[in-house]
Amino acid sequence: MVFFERDIAIDLGTSSIIVYVSGKGITLREPTVVAVDKHSGKLLKVGEDAQKMLGRTPANIVSIYPITSGVISDYDMTVRMLKELIQRITSFSLFKPRIIICVPGSISGVEERATIDAGIEAGARKVYLLESSVAAATGAGADISKPDGHMVIDIGGGTTEVGVVSLNGVVESESIKTAGDAFDEAIVKYIRRKHNLLIGLRTAEEIKIRIGSAYPIQEVSTEEVKGRCLMTGLPRSVTVDTNDIAEALQEPLTTILDSVQMVLEKTPPELVADISQNGIIMCGGGSLIPGLDRLVYAKTGIKINTVDDPITCTAYGAGKLLNNLGEMGDGMINLARKRQMK
Repeated sequence: MVFFERDIAIDLGTSSIIVYVSGKGITLREPTVVAVDKHSGKLLKVGEDAQKMLGRTPANIVSIYPITSGVISDYDMTVRMLKELIQRITSFSLFKPRIIICVPGSISGVEERATIDAGIEAGARKVYLLESSVAAATGAGADISKPDGHMVIDIGGGTTEVGVVSLNGVVESESIKTAGDAFDEAIVKYIRRKHNLLIGLRTAEEIKIRIGSAYPIQEVSTEEVKGRCLMTGLPRSVTVDTNDIAEALQEPLTTILDSVQMVLEKTPPELVADISQNGIIMCGGGSLIPGLDRLVYAKTGIKINTVDDPITCTAYGAGKLLNNLGEMGDGMINLARKRQMK
């Protein structure tokens, strides 16, 4: 039996939750979804098991996404989901862990309090909130303790975080609700408009992963897409290629590029010069779209730094900061807007 505590860092995303445990690293990565019996209120499945049930359940079982745009939208389900996941990690521990939870820079005071309360109720001893941009920059290996500017573009499932980090804090940031989910919706709309074919969001996501691109290319890949014909109501299939997906993604990608430019315009000139030299850090699942780095470079003229694992970069960065909790104490507020309950 384990008699010592293990601190935990959680990247609580719209589409997935990633957990880092001190001394172990990334130990858990699950979709942010729960399956519930709406008659009894019983929690049936959490994470990947719940995701497999999507669209395949009787009427009394519903799937709930408790996180919307990076913040809690269903408090009770978030608590139950966190409690289940934390118990998987600390099932043999006698001590409640301290937890860092990554949050978007645009989080409000009410949303902060809800996140803290959810963490405490789920079994945490103390909860620290850390802005995603700080965690992502740390995870990418940037030394954010120096007076040197680093820019982060974190494209998640529900939100895109664009932030400039320096001296352990966020100087400028922008959080928009255009990210991976918006890419899927754009593909659904495009195929519906061009081919009169209705497909689901999961199918759109699979197309994005297999043949997606941010740039039109010469050597295209093709994919057969099956769905329901809007003219006849019967099953039908069409063939789409990489350039079709690139065209479909132009609107959400333009929104993200506009946010990048907006943040650069608000950033002090000295830090812009640093960013020009250091480059832009891109992470998050949405950054895996081929050609996106070229698109951002074409817009900004600033080199793009790719990370080894864009999906777990934020959780890994928050995990690295777990080692400083004891010695930093209340100084943690310089790293992020920290709140804790005793």
